[in-house]
Amino acid sequence: MTIEKIIKNNLCTGCGICISEDKSGSSYMEWNDDGFLTPKVTAQSHVGDMERVCPFNLENKYDEDFLAKEFIKGYRHSDSSLGVYNSLYVGYSSRYRETSSSGGIATYVFEKLLCSNSVDFLFIVKEINGRYGYQLFSSIDDIKTISKTRYYPVTLESLFTEIEKIDGRVAVSGVACFIKAIRLKQKLHPELREKIPFLVGIICGGLKSKYYTDFLAQSAGCESEYSHPEYRVKNRESYASDYKFSCEGKYSNRIHVVEMQRLGDMWGTGLFKSNACDFCDDVTTELADISLGDAWIKPYSLDGLGNSIVIARSELAAQIIAKGIDNGDLKLDALDIDRTKASQQGSFNHRHKGLLYRVNHARKNNLYFPKRRQRFLVKQSMFFDLVQKERLITRAKSIQFWKETKEIVSFNERLQPYLVRLNQKTSINHKYIRIKDKFKIFFWGNK
Repeated sequence: MTIEKIIKNNLCTGCGICISEDKSGSSYMEWNDDGFLTPKVTAQSHVGDMERVCPFNLENKYDEDFLAKEFIKGYRHSDSSLGVYNSLYVGYSSRYRETSSSGGIATYVFEKLLCSNSVDFLFIVKEINGRYGYQLFSSIDDIKTISKTRYYPVTLESLFTEIEKIDGRVAVSGVACFIKAIRLKQKLHPELREKIPFLVGIICGGLKSKYYTDFLAQSAGCESEYSHPEYRVKNRESYASDYKFSCEGKYSNRIHVVEMQRLGDMWGTGLFKSNACDFCDDVTTELADISLGDAWIKPYSLDGLGNSIVIARSELAAQIIAKGIDNGDLKLDALDIDRTKASQQGSFNHRHKGLLYRVNHARKNNLYFPKRRQRFLVKQSMFFDLVQKERLITRAKSIQFWKETKEIVSFNERLQPYLVRLNQKTSINHKYIRIKDKFKIFFWGNK
């Protein structure tokens, strides 16, 4: 199996780690037609070496269960869906919440890693010329400039060339597939375990094409070039999901804003999402030292300033969080497993419950797909599978139609029938679930 087949089957999320394994130095990352970053390989590229660090390697020799037990040190608990961990919390950082997309916990952890000399540098995403990319930081003063969510394709292509130039340890943040790629790299090159001693995992609902930002900008009324997109402009007087997108017109310097709720469900519909994300079974970044995501459970979801789910996995992560609670820097409540899972229930439903349908769909259509953990391949109802079918179609159509139109009115008109069908199938499935639950209660109640 070669890296080319992974790319051609749209199973690449653009992490870029494979570039560092190409000893020829001839491969590089480039934009594909769908608005994602993917490797460009040449006749000289060492493709066999490159695929060893691919998180969607079709053979999947080292899955998340294996890698977690090798890399996460000092964990006390293990769960089949959450992975290994020490402690579970929900809440926020008093200092960084206002300037962050959610609860500000990631920024707090970065600060403490630098202040405690646990690491010397951070490799995290920052705005670069109006767009986003990974950069190396070593100054605590820069912390607040990097504390926002970015729904824009980025790549770790330069990570290992950058850290070769510096003397010191580096903490890296990333979504699940990026984190897994780093662990695979560390598995192959054990010296990198000390060089990259801490990983911050961002719980992800799916990677978006760069066209997603263009779609949002036009939806906000920006019809020309734009800069400084902000994806999570909070409304402190409302609730967590009531946020806005904003951008600045390049020539007018005018700020354009759109309420995200007016655009519908960007995540449940899968609009502009990477196909590879539909074959990811890691919902909570199981291989990071600490995993952070939005707290989509009440009462925390009712707070417009945002709260974060915190899964402290490694011993160091647990210590940082515990100390923050003790000294009052962090306002966190302990969570149990069920509530933690409930905070990401939509993603669990799609990633785990819908996985078997997508695997079978790929198999029937002679498409390649990565080997996934068997326990997540569970048969669901016909109604649930119909929703998965419509999601596959809607995701693909959203990218196709934007490429063909690049104009918001025509795009919305063409996509609307597919969204209607998806909503209809989703409603039918919800009714089926309610009826099934009622019958379950009735029969159990008569026993």
